[in-house]
Amino acid sequence: MGKATGFLEYQRELPTRRPVADRVNDWFEIYQEFPLEKVSKQGARCMDCGVPFCHTGCPLNNIIPDWNDLAYRGRWREAIRVLHSTNNFPEFTGRLCPAPCEASCVLGINEPPVAIKAIEKNIIDYAFQQGWIQPRPALVKTGKRVAVVGSGPAGLAAAQQLARAGHAVTVFEKADRIGGLLRYGIPDFKMEKLHIDRRLDQLMAEGVQFRPNAHVGGNVPVEDLRREFDAILLAGGAEHPRDLNVPGRELDGVHFAMDFLPQQNKRIAGDQVPRTNEILATGKRVVIIGGGDTGADCLGTSHRQRAASVHQFEIMPTPPPDRSASTPWPLWPLQLRTESSHEEGGIRDWAVATTRFTGDERGRVQQLHGIHVGPPPKFEPVADTEFTLDVDLVLLAMGFTGPARNGMIDRLGVELDARGNVKTTGYATSVRGVYAAGDMRRGQSLVVWAIAEGRKAAREIDILLQGDSQLPD
Repeated sequence: MGKATGFLEYQRELPTRRPVADRVNDWFEIYQEFPLEKVSKQGARCMDCGVPFCHTGCPLNNIIPDWNDLAYRGRWREAIRVLHSTNNFPEFTGRLCPAPCEASCVLGINEPPVAIKAIEKNIIDYAFQQGWIQPRPALVKTGKRVAVVGSGPAGLAAAQQLARAGHAVTVFEKADRIGGLLRYGIPDFKMEKLHIDRRLDQLMAEGVQFRPNAHVGGNVPVEDLRREFDAILLAGGAEHPRDLNVPGRELDGVHFAMDFLPQQNKRIAGDQVPRTNEILATGKRVVIIGGGDTGADCLGTSHRQRAASVHQFEIMPTPPPDRSASTPWPLWPLQLRTESSHEEGGIRDWAVATTRFTGDERGRVQQLHGIHVGPPPKFEPVADTEFTLDVDLVLLAMGFTGPARNGMIDRLGVELDARGNVKTTGYATSVRGVYAAGDMRRGQSLVVWAIAEGRKAAREIDILLQGDSQLPD
Protein backbone atom coordinates (compact mmCIF):
# COMPACT_ATOMS: atom_id res chain seq x y z
CA MET A 1 0.00 0.00 0.00
CA GLY A 2 1.67 3.17 -1.22
CA LYS A 3 0.13 5.72 1.14
CA ALA A 4 -1.74 4.37 4.12
CA THR A 5 -3.62 7.60 4.68
CA GLY A 6 -4.19 8.46 1.02
CA PHE A 7 -7.92 7.81 1.09
CA LEU A 8 -8.19 10.23 4.02
CA GLU A 9 -6.07 12.97 2.45
CA TYR A 10 -7.29 13.06 -1.14
CA GLN A 11 -10.74 13.40 -2.62
CA ARG A 12 -11.91 11.59 -5.74
CA GLU A 13 -11.09 13.65 -8.82
CA LEU A 14 -11.81 12.89 -12.46
CA PRO A 15 -10.65 14.42 -15.75
CA THR A 16 -12.64 17.51 -16.66
CA ARG A 17 -14.94 17.39 -19.65
CA ARG A 18 -14.34 20.04 -22.28
CA PRO A 19 -16.91 22.88 -22.24
CA VAL A 20 -20.16 21.93 -23.96
CA ALA A 21 -19.95 24.95 -26.29
CA ASP A 22 -16.61 23.65 -27.57
CA ARG A 23 -17.14 19.93 -27.79
CA VAL A 24 -20.48 19.98 -29.65
CA ASN A 25 -18.65 21.72 -32.49
CA ASP A 26 -16.23 18.87 -33.13
CA TRP A 27 -15.89 15.08 -32.92
CA PHE A 28 -12.84 14.89 -30.66
CA GLU A 29 -12.89 13.09 -27.31
CA ILE A 30 -14.67 15.05 -24.63
CA TYR A 31 -12.14 14.84 -21.78
CA GLN A 32 -9.28 17.22 -21.10
CA GLU A 33 -5.82 16.01 -20.16
CA PHE A 34 -5.41 14.68 -16.62
CA PRO A 35 -1.91 15.44 -15.26
CA LEU A 36 0.10 12.47 -14.01
CA GLU A 37 0.48 14.14 -10.60
CA LYS A 38 -3.29 13.96 -10.20
CA VAL A 39 -3.35 10.36 -11.42
CA SER A 40 -0.78 9.50 -8.74
CA LYS A 41 -2.92 11.09 -6.03
CA GLN A 42 -5.91 9.08 -7.18
CA GLY A 43 -3.80 5.92 -6.98
CA ALA A 44 -2.89 6.87 -3.42
CA ARG A 45 -6.58 6.62 -2.45
CA CYS A 46 -6.54 2.86 -3.02
CA MET A 47 -6.61 1.06 0.35
CA ASP A 48 -5.01 -2.18 -0.95
CA CYS A 49 -7.84 -4.07 0.73
CA GLY A 50 -7.31 -7.50 2.22
CA VAL A 51 -10.17 -8.68 0.02
CA PRO A 52 -10.11 -6.36 -3.03
CA PHE A 53 -13.65 -6.64 -4.37
CA CYS A 54 -12.62 -4.55 -7.40
CA HIS A 55 -10.94 -7.72 -8.73
CA THR A 56 -14.18 -9.59 -9.04
CA GLY A 57 -16.19 -6.50 -9.95
CA CYS A 58 -14.00 -6.41 -13.06
CA PRO A 59 -14.77 -9.20 -15.58
CA LEU A 60 -11.08 -9.18 -16.56
CA ASN A 61 -10.00 -9.66 -12.93
CA ASN A 62 -7.61 -6.74 -13.34
CA ILE A 63 -4.99 -6.56 -10.60
CA ILE A 64 -6.20 -3.11 -9.67
CA PRO A 65 -4.55 -2.44 -6.29
CA ASP A 66 -1.14 -3.29 -7.73
CA TRP A 67 -1.26 -0.80 -10.58
CA ASN A 68 -2.91 1.78 -8.36
CA ASP A 69 0.10 1.53 -6.06
CA LEU A 70 2.54 1.70 -8.97
CA ALA A 71 0.76 4.79 -10.33
CA TYR A 72 1.04 6.43 -6.92
CA ARG A 73 4.79 5.71 -6.89
CA GLY A 74 5.24 6.94 -10.48
CA ARG A 75 6.43 3.53 -11.66
CA TRP A 76 4.49 3.77 -14.90
CA ARG A 77 6.35 1.15 -16.90
CA GLU A 78 5.68 -1.46 -14.25
CA ALA A 79 2.09 -0.28 -14.02
CA ILE A 80 1.41 -0.93 -17.71
CA ARG A 81 3.05 -4.36 -17.43
CA VAL A 82 0.63 -5.30 -14.65
CA LEU A 83 -2.31 -3.77 -16.49
CA HIS A 84 -1.49 -5.65 -19.71
CA SER A 85 -1.17 -8.93 -17.83
CA THR A 86 -4.98 -9.15 -17.70
CA ASN A 87 -6.21 -6.67 -20.32
CA ASN A 88 -5.11 -6.52 -23.97
CA PHE A 89 -6.70 -3.14 -24.63
CA PRO A 90 -6.92 -0.88 -21.56
CA GLU A 91 -7.24 2.15 -23.86
CA PHE A 92 -10.64 0.74 -24.91
CA THR A 93 -11.90 -0.10 -21.44
CA GLY A 94 -10.44 3.09 -19.96
CA ARG A 95 -12.66 5.05 -22.32
CA LEU A 96 -15.76 2.90 -22.78
CA CYS A 97 -16.23 0.63 -19.78
CA PRO A 98 -18.83 1.80 -17.20
CA ALA A 99 -16.38 0.67 -14.48
CA PRO A 100 -18.09 -2.09 -12.47
CA CYS A 101 -14.79 -2.22 -10.57
CA GLU A 102 -15.55 1.18 -9.08
CA ALA A 103 -19.04 0.05 -8.07
CA SER A 104 -17.43 -2.72 -5.99
CA CYS A 105 -14.56 -0.64 -4.57
CA VAL A 106 -14.50 -1.07 -0.77
CA LEU A 107 -13.85 2.64 -0.28
CA GLY A 108 -17.13 3.21 -2.10
CA ILE A 109 -19.11 1.86 0.87
CA ASN A 110 -18.97 5.24 2.56
CA GLU A 111 -16.83 7.45 0.31
CA PRO A 112 -16.57 8.12 -3.44
CA PRO A 113 -14.68 5.12 -4.87
CA VAL A 114 -11.15 5.14 -6.25
CA ALA A 115 -11.02 6.62 -9.78
CA ILE A 116 -9.92 3.28 -11.21
CA LYS A 117 -11.04 3.90 -14.78
CA ALA A 118 -9.21 7.25 -15.03
CA ILE A 119 -6.03 5.71 -13.65
CA GLU A 120 -6.24 2.84 -16.13
CA LYS A 121 -6.72 5.17 -19.11
CA ASN A 122 -3.82 7.37 -18.14
CA ILE A 123 -1.44 4.47 -17.56
CA ILE A 124 -1.97 3.14 -21.09
CA ASP A 125 -2.01 6.57 -22.75
CA TYR A 126 1.30 7.45 -21.09
CA ALA A 127 2.77 4.09 -22.08
CA PHE A 128 1.91 4.76 -25.73
CA GLN A 129 3.40 8.27 -25.48
CA GLN A 130 6.65 6.79 -24.15
CA GLY A 131 6.83 4.17 -26.92
CA TRP A 132 6.61 1.25 -24.50
CA ILE A 133 3.87 -0.58 -26.41
CA GLN A 134 5.72 -2.76 -28.88
CA PRO A 135 4.80 -5.94 -30.80
CA ARG A 136 5.43 -9.26 -29.05
CA PRO A 137 5.50 -11.84 -31.84
CA ALA A 138 5.69 -15.50 -30.91
CA LEU A 139 9.19 -16.97 -30.97
CA VAL A 140 7.92 -20.41 -31.99
CA LYS A 141 5.15 -21.10 -34.52
CA THR A 142 2.81 -24.05 -34.01
CA GLY A 143 1.77 -24.52 -37.61
CA LYS A 144 -1.91 -24.34 -36.59
CA ARG A 145 -4.36 -21.93 -38.21
CA VAL A 146 -7.26 -20.18 -36.49
CA ALA A 147 -10.05 -18.13 -38.10
CA VAL A 148 -11.61 -15.38 -35.99
CA VAL A 149 -14.93 -14.13 -37.32
CA GLY A 150 -15.58 -10.58 -36.15
CA SER A 151 -13.07 -7.84 -35.34
CA GLY A 152 -14.65 -6.25 -32.28
CA PRO A 153 -12.98 -6.35 -28.85
CA ALA A 154 -13.67 -10.08 -28.33
CA GLY A 155 -12.24 -11.05 -31.71
CA LEU A 156 -9.21 -8.77 -31.42
CA ALA A 157 -8.36 -9.95 -27.89
CA ALA A 158 -8.59 -13.60 -28.94
CA ALA A 159 -6.55 -12.95 -32.07
CA GLN A 160 -3.74 -11.34 -30.12
CA GLN A 161 -3.64 -14.11 -27.52
CA LEU A 162 -3.65 -16.86 -30.15
CA ALA A 163 -0.96 -15.14 -32.23
CA ARG A 164 1.24 -14.82 -29.16
CA ALA A 165 0.74 -18.54 -28.56
CA GLY A 166 2.26 -19.16 -31.98
CA HIS A 167 -0.80 -19.83 -34.12
CA ALA A 168 -1.46 -18.29 -37.53
CA VAL A 169 -4.54 -16.13 -37.02
CA THR A 170 -6.78 -14.59 -39.68
CA VAL A 171 -9.54 -12.18 -38.64
CA PHE A 172 -12.54 -11.93 -40.98
CA GLU A 173 -14.63 -8.74 -40.86
CA LYS A 174 -17.64 -8.07 -43.08
CA ALA A 175 -17.29 -4.27 -42.84
CA ASP A 176 -14.78 -2.31 -44.90
CA ARG A 177 -12.63 -1.49 -41.87
CA ILE A 178 -11.46 -3.50 -38.88
CA GLY A 179 -12.81 -2.80 -35.39
CA GLY A 180 -16.39 -4.03 -35.24
CA LEU A 181 -18.61 -1.97 -32.96
CA LEU A 182 -15.57 -0.01 -31.78
CA ARG A 183 -15.14 1.27 -35.33
CA TYR A 184 -18.74 1.59 -36.49
CA GLY A 185 -20.93 2.22 -33.48
CA ILE A 186 -18.91 4.06 -30.85
CA PRO A 187 -18.87 7.80 -31.66
CA ASP A 188 -15.48 9.44 -32.06
CA PHE A 189 -16.27 11.84 -29.21
CA LYS A 190 -16.15 8.80 -26.92
CA MET A 191 -13.16 7.12 -28.56
CA GLU A 192 -11.18 8.44 -31.49
CA LYS A 193 -10.29 5.71 -33.96
CA LEU A 194 -6.55 6.26 -33.74
CA HIS A 195 -6.69 4.07 -30.64
CA ILE A 196 -7.92 1.16 -32.77
CA ASP A 197 -5.47 1.81 -35.58
CA ARG A 198 -2.34 1.73 -33.45
CA ARG A 199 -3.43 -1.55 -31.87
CA LEU A 200 -4.05 -3.01 -35.31
CA ASP A 201 -0.49 -2.04 -36.23
CA GLN A 202 0.73 -3.98 -33.21
CA LEU A 203 -1.41 -7.03 -34.00
CA MET A 204 -0.26 -7.12 -37.62
CA ALA A 205 3.36 -6.91 -36.47
CA GLU A 206 2.60 -9.92 -34.25
CA GLY A 207 1.43 -11.88 -37.28
CA VAL A 208 -2.35 -11.41 -37.24
CA GLN A 209 -3.84 -11.14 -40.71
CA PHE A 210 -6.97 -9.09 -41.33
CA ARG A 211 -9.52 -9.56 -44.07
CA PRO A 212 -12.08 -6.73 -44.26
CA ASN A 213 -15.03 -6.93 -46.64
CA ALA A 214 -15.12 -10.64 -45.83
CA HIS A 215 -18.64 -11.70 -44.85
CA VAL A 216 -18.46 -15.27 -43.61
CA GLY A 217 -21.62 -16.97 -44.78
CA GLY A 218 -21.85 -14.38 -47.56
CA ASN A 219 -18.95 -13.75 -49.93
CA VAL A 220 -16.74 -16.07 -47.83
CA PRO A 221 -18.21 -19.59 -47.75
CA VAL A 222 -18.33 -21.23 -44.32
CA GLU A 223 -17.01 -24.41 -45.94
CA ASP A 224 -13.75 -22.62 -46.83
CA LEU A 225 -13.09 -21.83 -43.17
CA ARG A 226 -13.88 -25.40 -42.11
CA ARG A 227 -11.46 -26.70 -44.71
CA GLU A 228 -8.60 -24.22 -44.29
CA PHE A 229 -8.46 -23.66 -40.53
CA ASP A 230 -7.90 -25.90 -37.53
CA ALA A 231 -10.31 -23.91 -35.34
CA ILE A 232 -12.87 -21.15 -35.76
CA LEU A 233 -13.90 -18.52 -33.21
CA LEU A 234 -17.25 -16.80 -33.68
CA ALA A 235 -16.97 -13.28 -32.27
CA GLY A 236 -19.46 -11.45 -34.46
CA GLY A 237 -21.41 -9.74 -31.70
CA ALA A 238 -25.14 -9.40 -31.02
CA GLU A 239 -26.17 -7.53 -34.12
CA HIS A 240 -29.91 -8.20 -34.22
CA PRO A 241 -31.60 -4.98 -32.99
CA ARG A 242 -34.74 -5.02 -30.87
CA ASP A 243 -37.55 -3.59 -32.98
CA LEU A 244 -40.63 -1.58 -32.04
CA ASN A 245 -43.70 -3.28 -33.43
CA VAL A 246 -46.24 -0.47 -33.46
CA PRO A 247 -48.39 0.98 -36.26
CA GLY A 248 -46.39 3.32 -38.48
CA ARG A 249 -43.05 1.60 -37.84
CA GLU A 250 -42.61 1.26 -41.62
CA LEU A 251 -42.66 5.03 -42.22
CA ASP A 252 -39.64 6.70 -43.73
CA GLY A 253 -37.62 8.43 -41.01
CA VAL A 254 -37.86 5.63 -38.42
CA HIS A 255 -34.45 3.96 -38.21
CA PHE A 256 -32.40 1.68 -36.01
CA ALA A 257 -29.63 3.45 -34.09
CA MET A 258 -27.06 1.21 -35.70
CA ASP A 259 -28.10 2.42 -39.14
CA PHE A 260 -27.54 6.00 -37.96
CA LEU A 261 -24.33 5.90 -35.88
CA PRO A 262 -22.00 4.12 -38.35
CA GLN A 263 -22.72 6.71 -41.02
CA GLN A 264 -21.18 9.43 -38.89
CA ASN A 265 -18.13 7.26 -38.18
CA LYS A 266 -17.73 6.88 -41.94
CA ARG A 267 -17.99 10.62 -42.54
CA ILE A 268 -15.28 11.33 -39.98
CA ALA A 269 -13.10 8.67 -41.64
CA GLY A 270 -13.46 10.57 -44.91
CA ASP A 271 -16.02 8.34 -46.62
CA GLN A 272 -18.98 9.53 -48.65
CA VAL A 273 -22.38 8.27 -47.47
CA PRO A 274 -24.75 7.77 -50.42
CA ARG A 275 -27.54 10.33 -50.31
CA THR A 276 -30.10 7.66 -51.12
CA ASN A 277 -29.77 6.11 -47.65
CA GLU A 278 -28.27 9.01 -45.71
CA ILE A 279 -29.61 9.54 -42.17
CA LEU A 280 -28.89 12.97 -40.70
CA ALA A 281 -30.33 14.78 -37.69
CA THR A 282 -29.45 18.23 -39.06
CA GLY A 283 -32.36 20.63 -38.62
CA LYS A 284 -34.73 17.83 -37.59
CA ARG A 285 -36.93 17.15 -34.60
CA VAL A 286 -35.38 13.94 -33.31
CA VAL A 287 -36.77 11.34 -30.92
CA ILE A 288 -34.51 8.62 -29.51
CA ILE A 289 -36.32 5.60 -28.08
CA GLY A 290 -34.10 3.89 -25.53
CA GLY A 291 -32.29 5.32 -22.53
CA GLY A 292 -29.07 3.30 -22.52
CA ASP A 293 -25.57 3.90 -23.87
CA THR A 294 -26.62 3.58 -27.51
CA GLY A 295 -29.36 6.14 -26.96
CA ALA A 296 -26.84 8.51 -25.36
CA ASP A 297 -24.54 8.01 -28.35
CA CYS A 298 -27.40 8.96 -30.68
CA LEU A 299 -28.07 12.00 -28.51
CA GLY A 300 -24.50 13.29 -28.65
CA THR A 301 -24.33 12.63 -32.38
CA SER A 302 -27.62 14.49 -32.95
CA HIS A 303 -26.31 17.50 -31.02
CA ARG A 304 -23.19 17.61 -33.20
CA GLN A 305 -25.26 17.29 -36.36
CA ARG A 306 -27.29 20.32 -35.24
CA ALA A 307 -30.69 18.76 -34.65
CA ALA A 308 -33.50 21.26 -34.16
CA SER A 309 -34.59 19.42 -31.00
CA VAL A 310 -33.98 16.04 -29.36
CA HIS A 311 -36.16 13.98 -27.03
CA GLN A 312 -34.96 10.74 -25.46
CA PHE A 313 -37.60 8.35 -24.16
CA GLU A 314 -37.10 5.37 -21.84
CA ILE A 315 -39.87 2.96 -20.87
CA MET A 316 -38.38 2.25 -17.43
CA PRO A 317 -39.13 4.58 -14.48
CA THR A 318 -36.64 7.25 -13.45
CA PRO A 319 -33.82 5.65 -11.41
CA PRO A 320 -33.03 7.06 -7.97
CA PRO A 321 -30.33 9.75 -7.78
CA ASP A 322 -28.18 7.59 -5.49
CA ARG A 323 -27.57 3.85 -5.17
CA SER A 324 -30.86 2.00 -4.76
CA ALA A 325 -31.31 -0.15 -1.67
CA SER A 326 -32.15 -3.01 -4.05
CA THR A 327 -28.54 -3.00 -5.33
CA PRO A 328 -26.32 -2.68 -2.25
CA TRP A 329 -22.53 -2.64 -2.44
CA PRO A 330 -20.73 -4.42 -4.12
CA LEU A 331 -23.48 -4.91 -6.75
CA TRP A 332 -23.72 -2.71 -9.84
CA PRO A 333 -25.90 0.13 -8.51
CA LEU A 334 -29.29 1.05 -9.87
CA GLN A 335 -29.10 4.84 -9.97
CA LEU A 336 -29.51 7.75 -12.36
CA ARG A 337 -26.50 8.29 -14.60
CA THR A 338 -25.92 11.46 -16.56
CA GLU A 339 -23.73 10.94 -19.62
CA SER A 340 -21.82 13.71 -21.31
CA SER A 341 -24.44 13.80 -24.08
CA HIS A 342 -27.16 14.62 -21.55
CA GLU A 343 -25.18 17.67 -20.43
CA GLU A 344 -25.26 18.95 -24.00
CA GLY A 345 -29.00 19.40 -24.25
CA GLY A 346 -32.17 17.59 -25.19
CA ILE A 347 -35.15 16.47 -23.15
CA ARG A 348 -34.94 13.17 -21.29
CA ASP A 349 -38.18 11.52 -20.24
CA TRP A 350 -38.90 8.28 -18.39
CA ALA A 351 -41.77 5.78 -18.18
CA VAL A 352 -42.81 6.53 -21.75
CA ALA A 353 -44.17 3.98 -24.23
CA THR A 354 -44.63 4.73 -27.93
CA THR A 355 -48.00 3.53 -29.20
CA ARG A 356 -47.82 4.47 -32.90
CA PHE A 357 -46.36 6.75 -35.56
CA THR A 358 -48.27 8.73 -38.16
CA GLY A 359 -46.93 10.28 -41.32
CA ASP A 360 -47.66 12.54 -44.24
CA GLU A 361 -48.90 11.66 -47.71
CA ARG A 362 -45.34 10.91 -48.84
CA GLY A 363 -44.96 8.21 -46.23
CA ARG A 364 -42.59 10.17 -44.00
CA VAL A 365 -42.95 10.05 -40.23
CA GLN A 366 -44.58 13.19 -38.88
CA GLN A 367 -45.80 12.43 -35.36
CA LEU A 368 -45.05 10.10 -32.47
CA HIS A 369 -47.98 9.09 -30.27
CA GLY A 370 -47.10 7.96 -26.77
CA ILE A 371 -48.32 7.42 -23.25
CA HIS A 372 -46.78 7.30 -19.80
CA VAL A 373 -46.72 3.86 -18.17
CA GLY A 374 -46.40 2.30 -14.76
CA PRO A 375 -43.47 0.23 -13.45
CA PRO A 376 -42.29 -3.11 -14.86
CA PRO A 377 -43.09 -5.82 -15.53
CA LYS A 378 -46.59 -4.78 -16.68
CA PHE A 379 -45.93 -1.20 -17.84
CA GLU A 380 -49.63 -0.47 -17.56
CA PRO A 381 -50.74 2.77 -19.28
CA VAL A 382 -51.41 5.70 -16.96
CA ALA A 383 -54.82 7.23 -17.62
CA ASP A 384 -54.97 10.63 -19.29
CA THR A 385 -51.24 10.79 -20.10
CA GLU A 386 -51.45 10.32 -23.86
CA PHE A 387 -49.45 12.80 -25.91
CA THR A 388 -48.46 13.54 -29.50
CA LEU A 389 -45.07 14.88 -30.54
CA ASP A 390 -44.09 16.27 -33.95
CA VAL A 391 -41.02 14.42 -35.25
CA ASP A 392 -38.85 14.22 -38.36
CA LEU A 393 -36.45 11.45 -37.30
CA VAL A 394 -36.93 8.55 -34.89
CA LEU A 395 -33.95 6.46 -33.75
CA LEU A 396 -34.60 3.07 -32.16
CA ALA A 397 -31.94 2.35 -29.51
CA MET A 398 -33.62 -0.39 -27.50
CA GLY A 399 -30.79 -2.90 -27.39
CA PHE A 400 -30.11 -6.12 -29.24
CA THR A 401 -31.65 -9.58 -29.17
CA GLY A 402 -28.68 -11.71 -30.23
CA PRO A 403 -26.59 -12.57 -33.28
CA ALA A 404 -27.85 -12.55 -36.85
CA ARG A 405 -29.31 -15.99 -37.31
CA ASN A 406 -29.03 -16.50 -41.03
CA GLY A 407 -25.96 -17.25 -43.09
CA MET A 408 -22.94 -18.28 -41.02
CA ILE A 409 -24.72 -19.66 -37.96
CA ASP A 410 -27.17 -21.67 -40.03
CA ARG A 411 -24.45 -23.06 -42.28
CA LEU A 412 -22.26 -24.07 -39.34
CA GLY A 413 -25.19 -25.74 -37.61
CA VAL A 414 -24.24 -24.56 -34.12
CA GLU A 415 -26.91 -24.83 -31.43
CA LEU A 416 -28.52 -21.72 -29.97
CA ASP A 417 -29.66 -21.23 -26.39
CA ALA A 418 -33.12 -20.16 -25.24
CA ARG A 419 -32.21 -16.49 -25.74
CA GLY A 420 -31.07 -17.01 -29.32
CA ASN A 421 -27.34 -16.72 -28.56
CA VAL A 422 -24.76 -19.30 -29.62
CA LYS A 423 -24.84 -22.11 -27.05
CA THR A 424 -21.50 -23.18 -25.64
CA THR A 425 -19.92 -25.46 -23.08
CA GLY A 426 -17.20 -23.21 -21.78
CA TYR A 427 -16.54 -21.48 -25.08
CA ALA A 428 -16.92 -24.52 -27.33
CA THR A 429 -20.04 -24.71 -29.48
CA SER A 430 -21.90 -27.88 -30.36
CA VAL A 431 -19.69 -28.22 -33.48
CA ARG A 432 -16.19 -29.52 -32.79
CA GLY A 433 -13.48 -26.98 -33.49
CA VAL A 434 -15.91 -24.05 -33.48
CA TYR A 435 -15.91 -21.68 -30.50
CA ALA A 436 -17.82 -18.52 -29.61
CA ALA A 437 -17.06 -15.50 -27.43
CA GLY A 438 -18.39 -12.07 -26.61
CA ASP A 439 -21.89 -10.80 -27.31
CA MET A 440 -22.55 -13.60 -29.80
CA ARG A 441 -22.28 -16.04 -26.88
CA ARG A 442 -23.52 -14.04 -23.87
CA GLY A 443 -25.81 -11.46 -25.45
CA GLN A 444 -25.44 -7.70 -25.50
CA SER A 445 -22.86 -6.74 -22.90
CA LEU A 446 -19.85 -4.55 -22.08
CA VAL A 447 -16.53 -4.07 -23.85
CA VAL A 448 -14.76 -5.42 -20.76
CA TRP A 449 -16.77 -8.66 -20.95
CA ALA A 450 -15.95 -8.97 -24.65
CA ILE A 451 -12.21 -8.74 -24.02
CA ALA A 452 -12.43 -11.16 -21.09
CA GLU A 453 -14.34 -13.72 -23.16
CA GLY A 454 -11.98 -13.37 -26.11
CA ARG A 455 -9.02 -14.14 -23.85
CA LYS A 456 -10.70 -17.16 -22.27
CA ALA A 457 -11.86 -18.55 -25.60
CA ALA A 458 -8.32 -18.19 -26.93
CA ARG A 459 -7.02 -20.33 -24.10
CA GLU A 460 -9.58 -23.07 -24.82
CA ILE A 461 -8.67 -23.04 -28.51
CA ASP A 462 -4.98 -23.21 -27.62
CA ILE A 463 -5.65 -26.29 -25.46
CA LEU A 464 -7.57 -27.90 -28.32
CA LEU A 465 -4.70 -27.33 -30.74
CA GLN A 466 -1.75 -28.10 -28.44
CA GLY A 467 -3.13 -30.16 -25.58
CA ASP A 468 -2.09 -27.50 -23.07
CA SER A 469 -1.77 -23.73 -22.88
CA GLN A 470 0.52 -21.13 -21.39
CA LEU A 471 -2.12 -18.45 -21.93
CA PRO A 472 -3.71 -17.09 -18.73
CA ASP A 473 -7.10 -18.49 -17.76
